[in-house]
Amino acid sequence: MLILKALRRPSRRAMTRHIQVDMGARLRRVLGWLLLLSGLHVVAMTGFESLGVGDAVWLTLTTLTTVGYGDFSATTAMGRLATTGFLYLAGITLMAQLASDYIDYRLKRKDDMIQGRWRWQMQDHLLIINSPNRNPDVYFRRLLDQLKATREFADTPVQILTDGFPDGLPAGLREQGVVHHHGDATDPEALAAVTPALARAIIVLAADEDSRTSDSVTLDVLMQIDRQCDGRQPLTVAECVTTDNRERAERLGASSTLRPIRAYPEMLVRALVARGSEKVLENLFTHHDDHPVRYEVTLENVVWADVACRLLVAGMGTLMAYITEDEEVVCHPAHDHRFSARALIVMVREEAIPDPAQVDDCIRGPMPDLPVSAS
Repeated sequence: MLILKALRRPSRRAMTRHIQVDMGARLRRVLGWLLLLSGLHVVAMTGFESLGVGDAVWLTLTTLTTVGYGDFSATTAMGRLATTGFLYLAGITLMAQLASDYIDYRLKRKDDMIQGRWRWQMQDHLLIINSPNRNPDVYFRRLLDQLKATREFADTPVQILTDGFPDGLPAGLREQGVVHHHGDATDPEALAAVTPALARAIIVLAADEDSRTSDSVTLDVLMQIDRQCDGRQPLTVAECVTTDNRERAERLGASSTLRPIRAYPEMLVRALVARGSEKVLENLFTHHDDHPVRYEVTLENVVWADVACRLLVAGMGTLMAYITEDEEVVCHPAHDHRFSARALIVMVREEAIPDPAQVDDCIRGPMPDLPVSAS
């Protein structure tokens, strides 16, 4: 009875929200005692009741589960005493205790998973560290939609390390198979719980896309990732608020760096599936360096490859799209595509921006000669 009393005390604590015991070890302990008592009862039935081992096991199981078919029963005084002591007083109570503890364990496990306290021990996953400080649910859903649209990450499991969801991930994210671990990204223990060394790729989001101090968090996280991965960290994309910190992040192991652009999570996806393309896309958002320019040039029934080659050979820029009379923008069609347009979108170099007349003359005049490279 001391055994039952000792097992019953933790059971009452298991009904509270703050369970402090190891439920897995508790289940194993209860199961161990139950198997011991069952084994002793089987031995008693073979000795006192002269039953075969199979019949003794059957009698023990039907008694423990309170089914009681009645095809076998203890008839001797010692057999009945053994059944009363091993099963009625202890075994059936332990059986109920085991069922109760198992339900408690499953409920706690589910709650830990939802609240972000579960250690998932994932591998070959996409690990996202930190979350946007505004509308993280919307941002992550858009990011996931873009990831699922790629061939490389369509089936890759996603885990998020963040303290931004204290009540658990929103249902919409959980339904997409996303899991999370609740913790501070700068906490080494929380970082170790999401197994960065086993990840397929890592995204480190800026803790605050408007604050320069968030770069210190990013750099600290990258340093810890490098330490936990023994310098062999997986593909890592990191956001940096300031340009000066991007080189530092790359020295700490970031494969790619980019500025936080919350309206376009596609930028992060491009950095994952086509390293370097994020730099091209970032360039499009600025007016310095290379940038797109609209040229009002009327064209009729021309071939895309011919126009693109003329502009490129003449050093005018790279043709990106054309605009129809209805203001429809058609981007990068096939090389043999014929079109009519009222305007062109051309990627030009900042130091050599042609004027509309030069672009028009280039397209309508003879094909420019290929430039001769200096030896």
